[in-house]
Amino acid sequence: MNYEKVKEKLEILADAAKYDVSCSSSGGNRKNKNKGLGDSSATGICHTYTEDGRCVSLLKILLTNFCIYDCAYCVTRKSNDIQRAAFTVEEVIDLTINFYRRNYIEGLFLSSGIFKNADYTMERLVRVAKKLRLEHNFNGYIHLKSIPGASDDLMREAGLYADRLSMNLEIPTESGLKLLAPDKNHQDMIKPMGFVKNELIQYKEEKKKFKSTPKFAPAGQSTQVIVGAAQENDFQIIQVADHFYKNFDLKRVYYSGYVPISNDARLPAIGAQVPLVRENRLYQADWLMRFYGFKANEILDKNNPFLDLEVDPKMSWALRNITQFPVIIQNASLEMILRVPGIGVKSAHKIVQSRRFTNLNLDHLKKIGVAVNRARYFISVSNENSHLKFLNALNLKEIILSDTKSKFENPFSNQLSLLNDDSFLR
Repeated sequence: MNYEKVKEKLEILADAAKYDVSCSSSGGNRKNKNKGLGDSSATGICHTYTEDGRCVSLLKILLTNFCIYDCAYCVTRKSNDIQRAAFTVEEVIDLTINFYRRNYIEGLFLSSGIFKNADYTMERLVRVAKKLRLEHNFNGYIHLKSIPGASDDLMREAGLYADRLSMNLEIPTESGLKLLAPDKNHQDMIKPMGFVKNELIQYKEEKKKFKSTPKFAPAGQSTQVIVGAAQENDFQIIQVADHFYKNFDLKRVYYSGYVPISNDARLPAIGAQVPLVRENRLYQADWLMRFYGFKANEILDKNNPFLDLEVDPKMSWALRNITQFPVIIQNASLEMILRVPGIGVKSAHKIVQSRRFTNLNLDHLKKIGVAVNRARYFISVSNENSHLKFLNALNLKEIILSDTKSKFENPFSNQLSLLNDDSFLR
């Protein structure tokens, strides 16, 4: 292997892969066996966090940045004058094994531009995973990016060797996709997602009958949408995410703010970056739908199509539905406690358990983990809560903002963190 050539390819194709944010190993549980390499039950992706809080990483690369498509929003579009490169299957395998042995990574995230056609590209991605599993006994985490238009046979084989499959929806709306990528259509992306969903169900049922049934994409499937490239609003994005969660049983939807890369008149101008806080608000809205019992149309509607950048979506909902408050902590339902700003999922369950033994006050809630500086405006507790006098104030939002300091003050800050827990919704 020509190491200098491989190093040059790695620099190009690792840099090209940075625009894909759909990285998470949550749900993978492939155990190490037969003295193999790796263990996906404790791995993560791209300096993300595992369920126990550890920061882990994996090799995140493209197989190639050659592409037959000319998507206006993509840095690897065929009309873009950039340096091109392509790994061989064996080069990706060697990199993965050698990086793992040096403790640089705990798994592989492999995507690709599309060269020749969908099946030609997907076959090579599958071959990488298959050889790692069967020839190198690699049990670490593998995330394969599915190629739109790939055949069912290749998608089935991909699921047998990868822990997670993901298919990027890219632009949330069909009209936006037609504007910016006229050669693509959502149906080519949706069809493989439907196939994977059905295969997951089938393999799960077969596993109940036959213990020898192999695993199929044990960490499920995910997708990613680009925010702000086609000027879609947050209401449209949330509706799309809600649709795919309900109909395709996705593990995650990832939101990536568009980074202007060209002077194309169809796109936002260079310098008009999507605020990172908008990404964060979309993730928070996503969490509300998945873990807090909110419906998509409760978070936003056609008359209120953008998320408030000053306060989180739960706070925004509370301010619009002030008649639902105050919530009496001592006897309110879990569902209503979850809707109180400043109370996360874990804290809500602790409240329900703790109130069986004592009358809870603000000090108790603070010890439980509630963000009392926000929750106290919306709850009734056993002791006096002087902040309830502001509940019906016309300037309640300003009062709360003046009393709390947001860690997201600068919407372009590189320090914005999207943690995989409920801490930013408490």
